[in-house]
This record gives sequence, C-alpha cells and structure tokens, in this order.
Amino acid sequence: MQIIPLPAFRDNYIWLLRHGATATVVDPGDAAPVLRYLADEGLTLAAILITHHHSDHVGGVDALLAAHPVPVYGPAREDIASITRRVGDGDQVSVPGAEFQVIDVPGHTAGHVAYYAAPILFCGDTLFAAGCGRIFDGTPTQLHASLERLAELPGDTQVYCTHEYTLSNLAFAAAVEPNNSAIAERMALCQTLRADERPTVPFRLDGERRSNPFLRTREEEVIRQAEAQAGHALNGPEAVFTALREWKNRF
Repeated sequence: MQIIPLPAFRDNYIWLLRHGATATVVDPGDAAPVLRYLADEGLTLAAILITHHHSDHVGGVDALLAAHPVPVYGPAREDIASITRRVGDGDQVSVPGAEFQVIDVPGHTAGHVAYYAAPILFCGDTLFAAGCGRIFDGTPTQLHASLERLAELPGDTQVYCTHEYTLSNLAFAAAVEPNNSAIAERMALCQTLRADERPTVPFRLDGERRSNPFLRTREEEVIRQAEAQAGHALNGPEAVFTALREWKNRF
C-alpha cells in the first residue's frame, strides 16, 4: 500500500491510500485533487475515512460520492450527514490493504476519531508535528487525555496529520524548550524539507515525544515555562497542557 499526500487549500493534506487499482481517502475536504488523481492514475475509489466534522475535512465528500458511491466511515458522535458507517472506539474498519482500529480522540472536536493500523496513524487535527489541534467543541481535559493515549502507541508509529503546521509549531516548541537539541535538529530538517516543497508529514512518534511540548508536560523546563506564562503554579500535567495550549493560542 502506498500513502499519497494530496495538497488542498493552503496547508491541508488529503491522504490517499493506494492499493492495487483501488484507493481510500482520509479527510477529503476538497474533491478536486482526489478526482484528478483517481482519473490520472486510473484508480477506483473504495472508501472514505473521516476523523471529524470540520469543513476542510468533509467538504469534498458529497462530490466524491456523486462520482463514486462508496462507504463513508466517520465518528459516531458527530453530526456528519454523509457518513454511512458510524464508528467509535475499538471498532474495526477494513479498506483495501489495511485493517484499522478506531481510537476515540476527542478534544479538537467533541467526537474526533483516529484510525490506527500499525505502524500507521491517521489522527486528523488531534496531534500535529510538534503541536496539537486547537480546542473547538471539545475540552482541554479531553484533548490532553487523547494526546496521552496516542503517545502510548509504539515509537515507530508513522503519524499522518492533516495540516502542514510544522515550522510554526517548532517555533513555539523552541520557545517552550530553548535548550532542547531535538527541537533544533528537527527545525533544521523541516526547513530543508519545506525549502524543497516536500511535506514534513508523516513523522515518527518517538521523535514527537522528544520535541512536542504537548507530549512533554512532565518535563521540568516545560512546567517552568508554562507556569511563567500562567503566572502561578500548575498542579499536574493536565494543567500544564492547558497553560501551553492557551499560550500557543497567543503565540
């Protein structure tokens, strides 16, 4: 199975899973790049996976279904009319070339899900390279718990998020941990990738644990910087996470 990034809008990635003559797409906010790739490569669409309800993730679904009536898997706890098969934590989703486990990862939105088939994780807008999603209709408690859960996956997990936010996220990470060499090394690598117009995604989870402040809420320097921003002591990793997320919102 090949995984192809289809750029969309300003900084989205629609992920296309190519298996033989079939394809599955993840979070198709725009139908045009998907339809173009399918036509150019002579592929048949087999399924659509959705992580959450935001328009830049579902906006292209109806147009795709008009041309390719296929199953649409998506979060059971979100109101998305185009979903034909609602899924939640622990469910299995079979598409050509892969068998995914559904993981509930609320926080960015209240019903957000991810799809995991070792070593591949499609996490939507929950976990980004060196960052995490903003909180819309979820809560800080939910998003922190979701990130903690994803951080427990094997270190060789290849994380496919849906936005190219890496350089700005690394700039924030460097502000949180200016002495973290893993952040500086990653920044240099990602700057090279972007200068060549190459994606910084996917990324390995073990590298994420070393450079993403939202996964490092137990580290002394992260706690100290979060407390400085909050202006008071913080009681535990969730409070540190919440302070970091508020800081990032202003960054």
